Amino acid sequence: MSTTYNPNDPYAGSRETTEGRVYTVTGGDWDLTLGADPHGAERLVVNMGPQHPSTHGVLRLVLDLEGETVTKARVVIGYLHTGIEKNTEYRNWVQGTTFVTRMDYLAPLFNEAGYCMAVEKLLGVEIPQRAATIRVLVMELNRIASHLVALATFGMEMGALTGMTNGFREREMVLDLLEEITGLRMNHAYIRPGGLAQDLPEGAVGHIREFLEVMPKRVADFHRLLTGQPIWQNRLKDAGYLDLTGCVALGVTGPILRATGLAWDLRKVEPYLGYDTYDFEVPTADTCDAWGRYLVRMAEVNESLKLIAQALDRLEPGPVMVEDKKIAWPAQLSLGPDGMGNSLDHVRHIMGQSMEALIHHFKLVTEGFRVPAGQVYVPIESPRGELGYHVVSDGSTRPWRVHVRDPSFVNLQATAVMSEGGMIADVIAAIASIDPVMGGVDR
Repeated sequence: MSTTYNPNDPYAGSRETTEGRVYTVTGGDWDLTLGADPHGAERLVVNMGPQHPSTHGVLRLVLDLEGETVTKARVVIGYLHTGIEKNTEYRNWVQGTTFVTRMDYLAPLFNEAGYCMAVEKLLGVEIPQRAATIRVLVMELNRIASHLVALATFGMEMGALTGMTNGFREREMVLDLLEEITGLRMNHAYIRPGGLAQDLPEGAVGHIREFLEVMPKRVADFHRLLTGQPIWQNRLKDAGYLDLTGCVALGVTGPILRATGLAWDLRKVEPYLGYDTYDFEVPTADTCDAWGRYLVRMAEVNESLKLIAQALDRLEPGPVMVEDKKIAWPAQLSLGPDGMGNSLDHVRHIMGQSMEALIHHFKLVTEGFRVPAGQVYVPIESPRGELGYHVVSDGSTRPWRVHVRDPSFVNLQATAVMSEGGMIADVIAAIASIDPVMGGVDR
């Protein structure tokens, strides 16, 4: 149906679609179109975002208000336009790692691991034990860093600014470790199909152990600062309520699901990378609200510290990349003053000693290896819930399709049910408790 404009029509510039009535509002007709209810009820429509700090710059919420009560909440996404999934179709399998790491930019190593595990499943290869252990190590470090940002932004949005500064202070400790290991603070491209880009550098294990000695006290400081604080409790308790039935109906996972009392964690129920051999608990709460999600994330930081300690204890000497030279990156990469690159020994070999090695290096780096035709779905437990990679190969040197089940995208569905019927101030708490990262939503 075409759009019609009638200045006497209370719904100026409206048309019916399969999703309901759509309005064209030019500014002057706002009161006629969305600001008033045809049945006479007083209604206010508010745009929350995209600049609101609670929405991290790229999420818009359209709220219908009666007084300060939210009667309807709609989520509008699509401000980043990164197109990462499509871009992977135009790069080889290894280059795809540098794209997917930029989706959930607070948990880049989880994106790398999920993607690489899917590629390895298609290849039918098993990575060396040391590589698997180091993957667990860096992912749990990354989980702590991600949860610290969740707690820090939660504090900022609730007005507890010391919680924000302390959270980012602790996160810097983790990012320093990840930079030492991978060469970068974020977007590491460290986990590669077949293993890792490089082994742990000398001294990294000692620095991680120093972190393990300091961090438990910092977590306790968080509890002293926030958990027992009456204002913090009043702002979070009963805000953003969503029970187990609602989570299952919407496909919501991660801390939101575990805050309903269900201990669903893919590291336990569908183990990968040997997680079934580690000793750790799955924290839960039974409050179904923002308060429970906060407590779950705090407890998960402690569990990740336990996992990191166990990973360090079981590190054994060995390779960190598969032996198959048709898959393995041809050089043993090393960290230099300008980041990660080919080792000097390898450069010397291909440039001055072996034409065959130079040809192999050129072919594998530019064209890439071939992956047998087929499709797989590999899910892992990211800080926000089930992160799944559906990867399809047509037998060529680049993916035919990469589609990501990003937990932030799925969990954002819960915004309306968490917000409607509550106060407008509680919408901030609800969104913060979801902990969405829009890089994963608008991938």
